[in-house]
Amino acid sequence: MTTGASPEPPPYPAGPFAAGDGYDDRRRQAWMDEIERAPARLREAVSGLSDPQLDTTYRNWTIRQIVHHVADSHLNSYVRFKLALTEERPTIKPYDESRWSLLADAQRAAVAPSIALLESLHARWAFLLRSLAPAALERSFYHPEHQEAVPLWRALAYYAWHARHHTAQIEWVRTHKL
Repeated sequence: MTTGASPEPPPYPAGPFAAGDGYDDRRRQAWMDEIERAPARLREAVSGLSDPQLDTTYRNWTIRQIVHHVADSHLNSYVRFKLALTEERPTIKPYDESRWSLLADAQRAAVAPSIALLESLHARWAFLLRSLAPAALERSFYHPEHQEAVPLWRALAYYAWHARHHTAQIEWVRTHKL
């Protein structure tokens, strides 16, 4: 454990999300590459951490809760992608991630099953993404909380960032608190 007070954790250790106004082949490829590599990066970020260390807090969630959140969130996103690819602008079901983080599995379960889930999920997701024609990313789903249609290219950009963002939170804790 480091001595002295640690600095305040930044809200966006990997920078804030910015999708931009569109995408090209280079950006699409970069996002797909990030989706493919995200589980390995998360596994590396938690590698060697003890149970008490996994319960170290970054702002309002523990490392353990962050890992489980990424698995929950990306599982929901994968389903949203499949719905948008097979239905015309489906309305997705939002979920309360804060309340999910309070469930026993998010607070106390080992992180290995969530990382294994992400590895399998992201392998499928990356395969699906690479099989699509670029125009397929124009398809969208309707998000009732935000009251907007979300094109898949923007969701892809977000979830590539989302994995990077939460992995960076864990890396910050390792550098400044452990």
